[in-house]
Parts: sequence; structure tokens; C-alpha cells
Amino acid sequence: MQEDFFELFGLPCSYQVDQQALSARFREMQQVVHPDRHAAADEHQRRLSVQYAAHVNDAYQTLKSPVPRAIYLLQSRGVEPRLENNTVMDAGFLMQQLEWREAVDEVRESRSEPALDGLRKEVDRQMKQFQNDFSERWIGSAEDLLAAEELVMKMQFVDKLQAQLDQLEDELLDD
Repeated sequence: MQEDFFELFGLPCSYQVDQQALSARFREMQQVVHPDRHAAADEHQRRLSVQYAAHVNDAYQTLKSPVPRAIYLLQSRGVEPRLENNTVMDAGFLMQQLEWREAVDEVRESRSEPALDGLRKEVDRQMKQFQNDFSERWIGSAEDLLAAEELVMKMQFVDKLQAQLDQLEDELLDD
């Protein structure tokens, strides 16, 4: 089961993924490989079905989500992102992180939905820019790959910040 995730779903190897095509192909594959479809098969076939269904699920989750997809693409180029030790970020981005954290705290204190919406738009816009930059860099030279790796680390931070904003929105809606 070493099949490339893009080949598995019949999609071109690209950071830009047609999400509708991915979902449609995933549903088709699940109808074929889901373990319930092989309940009457022998134990070996059932075990293979479980393993293949897990592989398909893993591939789908990786390609569906922007950050895991970027990590997968870097790994396909031989780059293992240093995600656990991502302290090499530029000073400008570190300042931006501090400003966003302060903004989250301010929204939490003020309970202002317009302030939350404004912050979300800013963070989403930045994530889109990182994704566009990554899309151009991951296929480039060795220097571009280093830049793409740094973009993945930034995207990982922004992805977590987006999750915090989702949680904060839920808190505001519960009031």
C-alpha cells in the first residue's frame, strides 16, 4: 500500500486540489473497500479490507486538509518539515503572532462578534496568501523548498489560530 495519495484518487499531484473530485472519489472508494462490504469474506480478505480502508481514509484526510497536504507534498520531495522545532521563523511573523494573540485576548474580553469577524478575515486572508505562496514554491528549486518548509510552519500556526477562533466563536454564540 505504498501508492501515492494523488494516484490513489486519480488526481494531479498539486497543492491545489479539487475538493469536490476528491470527496466524490473517496465516497466511491469507500463503497468498494469498506469493511462492512467484506463481512462475509474470509479473514484474510477482511483484514486486507480494513487495512485498505484505513489507507484510503488516511490519504483522504491528508489531501483534504491544507497543512497535512503541504507536509505530504514536501515529504514527497524529500523534505521532512521541522514542525516540532519551528523556532526559525522570521521576526516579522513572530511579531504578527503576538499581535494576533493579543487580538484574540481582546475579543475574548470584549465578546465583540464584529471584532472576531474582522480578525477571522485577516487570519483567513493570511492563510490564503501562505497557501498561494506554498503552491508556487514546493515544486521549485532547493531554495524554494526551504521557503516552502517555512511556509508550512507558518500555515501550521495559522491553522491552530483558526481553530482557536472557531472555539471563541462557539463561546460567543453560547452567551
